[in-house]
Amino acid sequence: MKTKPVSRRRFLSQAALGGMVVRTALWGSSGVPAHPAAPQASPAPQEKGSQRLSLSELQKWESWRYGMFIHFGMSTFVSEELPDGKAPASTYNPDKLDVDSWIQIARDAGMTYAVLTAKHVAGHCLWPTRFTDYNVANGGNKTDTVEAFVKACAKHGVRPGFYYCSWDNHNRFGSQTPSDPSGWNQAFTTSLYQTFETNQVTELLSQYGPIAEMWIDIPGVLGRGYRTFLYQHISRLQPKCVIMMNNGFWNEGKYDIDYAWPSDLISIERSLPRQAKYEKRRTIEGKTYYVPGEICDPIGKNWFYVEGENPRPDQELVQLFFSAREHQVNLLLDVGPDKHGLIPKQFQDALARLRKNVGL
Repeated sequence: MKTKPVSRRRFLSQAALGGMVVRTALWGSSGVPAHPAAPQASPAPQEKGSQRLSLSELQKWESWRYGMFIHFGMSTFVSEELPDGKAPASTYNPDKLDVDSWIQIARDAGMTYAVLTAKHVAGHCLWPTRFTDYNVANGGNKTDTVEAFVKACAKHGVRPGFYYCSWDNHNRFGSQTPSDPSGWNQAFTTSLYQTFETNQVTELLSQYGPIAEMWIDIPGVLGRGYRTFLYQHISRLQPKCVIMMNNGFWNEGKYDIDYAWPSDLISIERSLPRQAKYEKRRTIEGKTYYVPGEICDPIGKNWFYVEGENPRPDQELVQLFFSAREHQVNLLLDVGPDKHGLIPKQFQDALARLRKNVGL
């Protein structure tokens, strides 16, 4: 009997998180965003902290402020966020793929960096990896999408980042995933899978040039020991790369060390901290670290494009943008290309309006 996969959205909603903070001061009576004074930057901490990267390197990352998350892959073509990984590789078949246009749209929206889902839950890879046949080389469109993405970023002056999911329903190597009947809490990865992940991350970070940010999603299934090794391995391959071990939802200042540490960043997924300001300095296992935050949220309802989907209302997107500024965290706004491999016009238009409304 097929068990319905865990929905990330359902998982988040069950976490009893607070919703977005309403900041009425950002709005005029007509519903058009007012022009609030820019939030005052907090003084730079004097203590270096125990983190891997220097304060200046992390604060440089913070200065990027606004980026595009790009969810695209097998999920786009099977119309499921969390596929079972059984669709043939040929299912991936964008007939008008234009990666360059994605990054041009990001640049024109005022975004300074972009993060691409190189491998998501389906296990399908957007580059011709040597370690599984489940990749673009065996799809309807054989373009190395990762390579095209990095080249487009260089062309348009946008910093490139990669997303890599450790929840893999296709390349299992004996692992259990949250899609299995045992569920989220019993998911784990084997040493064989971990070797596979190391090999793939090595490809991504050694074949395409400098990468600004590396997202590892669902890091809890890796275990603390391998996750620490992987963090150190990424930092050796790309010393300047900022590493995100995605802790997922934000639980009012509590950080799940067992699930996501070590990490250079803390994600704030589909939510905002309710306290007055996100606290960048935190004590973890007796040491003090400077750990910036990054909000990730889709422009519409879904991470991957769903046919007929529209962007959220302009006011809601403006509120999200200014709330990120207020909390002094970066905003990684997700925009999913469609099955043709193009960002739909309704999303392009929403991004253009957002840039105008916030005065970028």
